[in-house]
Amino acid sequence: MAEGIATAVPDAAVGDAAARPEAAAVVADPAYVIGPEDALEISVWRDDTLKASTLVRPDGGISFPLAGDLIVAGKTAVQVREELAKRLSKYIPEPVVTVSVVRVSSYRIYVLGRVNKPGDFQVGRNIDVLQALSIAGGMTPFASEDGIQIIRKVDGKPTSIPFEYSRVRKGGDLSQNITLKSGDVLLVP
Repeated sequence: MAEGIATAVPDAAVGDAAARPEAAAVVADPAYVIGPEDALEISVWRDDTLKASTLVRPDGGISFPLAGDLIVAGKTAVQVREELAKRLSKYIPEPVVTVSVVRVSSYRIYVLGRVNKPGDFQVGRNIDVLQALSIAGGMTPFASEDGIQIIRKVDGKPTSIPFEYSRVRKGGDLSQNITLKSGDVLLVP
C-alpha cells in the first residue's frame, strides 16, 4: 500500500505546481534545465521538517537539510530529485522527494539592434522569435526585415541562424519562427 501512495504523491505535487501559472511552463517541459536564480520547492513526503522553498545560488547550488550542499544548475528537476533521494536515504528509508521549479529566472534572451527596446530579457518561459521581437517593442522603421540573425552557442561556438521576417509576416515560412533558447541573441540589422 505504501508503494501505491508513494507513486501518487509526486504526481499530485506536480499537478499542484501545474496549476500555478508561473510554474506551468516548466512543469510542461520535464527536460527543463535548472539554472541560477530559479526558485525550487522541495519536500519529502511524510516529513514536514524536510520542506524548503529555495533559490538556486549564483554558483548553481542549493542547501537542503540532511543532504547538505548540492549543485543543481545544469540538471533537471528529476535529476535533482534522484540525487536528493539518494543522499536522504542514509537517514530516511525510501524517501519520496518532490522537486518543483516554481519560478524560472535563469531563462534570458537578448534582443539587439534596430528594435524599440533593445536589451536582455528574463522571460521565464520558452518563447519564439516573433514573441521576442514583440517583447523588445517591435522593430524600428529603419530595421531590415530580412537579415535578422539568431546567434546561438552550439558546443561552445557561436552559430548564426537566419530569420527573414518578411517571409514569416506573409505566412510563407513559419518554420523560421523557432523557439529561442536561454542565452540566444536576436540581432536585428
